[in-house]
Amino acid sequence: MKIKKFDVVDFLDNDEAIIEYLNTALEEGNSEFFVKAVGDVARSKGMMKVARSSGLGRQNLYRSLSRGGNPRIETLFRVLDALDIKLSVAR
Repeated sequence: MKIKKFDVVDFLDNDEAIIEYLNTALEEGNSEFFVKAVGDVARSKGMMKVARSSGLGRQNLYRSLSRGGNPRIETLFRVLDALDIKLSVAR
């Protein structure tokens, strides 16, 4: 029996799961975790599709949105826009 390695992307199959995942990542207050979460969502939607929609290179997205990646805020905004996800600020 082969055991499949856990990948959160397998569970990001609907908008509710994606929003919950990103909100949880934001609540952690860890920018590296949030960036990786955005990358996970991008992978769940298809990195090539996100790259095309955002006008960014696929390889650059993989590198920027992985653990240890340090994307510019502009890159994050373009990816979130390509994913049709809006961030909001609340008090």
